[in-house]
Amino acid sequence: MNAKENSTAPTKNASAPNAKTYGKIVLTLQNCLLPDEKLNSTPSYLDGLDAETETDLRILGCELIQTAGILLKLPQVAMATGQVIFQRFYYSKSLVRHNMETTAMGCICLASKIEEAPRRIRDVINVFNHVKQVSSQKAIQPVILDQNYVALKNQVIKSERRVLKELGFCVHVKHPHKIIVMYLQVLGYEKNRSLMQQSWNYMNDSLRSDVFLRYQPETVACACVYLAARQLQLPLPTTPTWFSLFRVTESSIRDVCRRILRLYSRPRVRPEQLEKRVEELRRQYEEARTKARGGDVDGHTPSPPLPKHHNAWGGFISRSGTHAAPERTKSPRRSKSPSTSPSRGEGTKHSKRKRQHSRSRSRSHSHSRSSKPKKTQRRRSGSHKSSRRSRSYRSRSRSRDRDLEKSSKHRSKHRRH
Repeated sequence: MNAKENSTAPTKNASAPNAKTYGKIVLTLQNCLLPDEKLNSTPSYLDGLDAETETDLRILGCELIQTAGILLKLPQVAMATGQVIFQRFYYSKSLVRHNMETTAMGCICLASKIEEAPRRIRDVINVFNHVKQVSSQKAIQPVILDQNYVALKNQVIKSERRVLKELGFCVHVKHPHKIIVMYLQVLGYEKNRSLMQQSWNYMNDSLRSDVFLRYQPETVACACVYLAARQLQLPLPTTPTWFSLFRVTESSIRDVCRRILRLYSRPRVRPEQLEKRVEELRRQYEEARTKARGGDVDGHTPSPPLPKHHNAWGGFISRSGTHAAPERTKSPRRSKSPSTSPSRGEGTKHSKRKRQHSRSRSRSHSHSRSSKPKKTQRRRSGSHKSSRRSRSYRSRSRSRDRDLEKSSKHRSKHRRH
């Protein structure tokens, strides 16, 4: 990581005594590379996790992301982005304090959104559950939608937010896929499909290591082409060396090749053993935490103050200036003393009068607007309509009876005459 990029830039009037220097945020692909101090002393190592177990957990998490991405039908770019983000995150946080499987779910959800191929969290949980059951050779059962599922879903959402926060929202990854094609075109091997495919295979396997946090994508692309040409026994230009054209050194290429080949020589591990080791360290961490809390009277220990130049991801975001935010002035709360508030007796009498008045108004059949909602008004209007209809029907029946009586009397008179 370049010190010039992370240094704070003073303003033009920095020489003045009253000038204020403000921090700047530098987001480039160059400062995504970590220094050797960060790479050697990881947070997991500081929590007591040995280097071999940490490497196995990193490889297992990247394999989970790759397998789940294939089942979710994600593009290869999304799976590669998720693996690089996963590796970056655990150089900022510890594997002991943050669950590896939950973080892998959060990384694949985030990567699918970054590469514009989003997947639902429910699908991600189902796929991870299926992969875990198949790897442990258990009977395949669906995920039950109970409280455990809801809790796991919330953990995945929180993990995704935590990854974004720790990486400073800089989640762009430059992949060497296109770079490999361009380099092979320069070397004249663009029509050699076997060389291109083998280079891509090495590049996809290198995602399980941390080479993308140590070297530029151009260096990784040259190392993949170098390995593929060695395996297929294809000659490459040596005078001058072909990789010097791309400003890459031979020592960095050899280091990347060693780290990629080391993946194939590692023995296959069992996830149960890794989980037991991590759970033991997590239990020790929780015990030490409870002991530290026991010394406080209230049972809560204040969090340690952050340093002045605290960075989210290994010096990724450079901040300067001690401009604290102004404290919020608390608005005076309303006093609940009986002296300022009105007496309860008067308030209850007044409320009773209001209720009685509203009831009397609602019971009356006047056409004035009532204070009740529209539903009751509609119901009442319907009842009024029905009553009007019944009255009109009665009046019609009475008029018919009267007409019949008159006609019968008129007929009887005519008969007498």
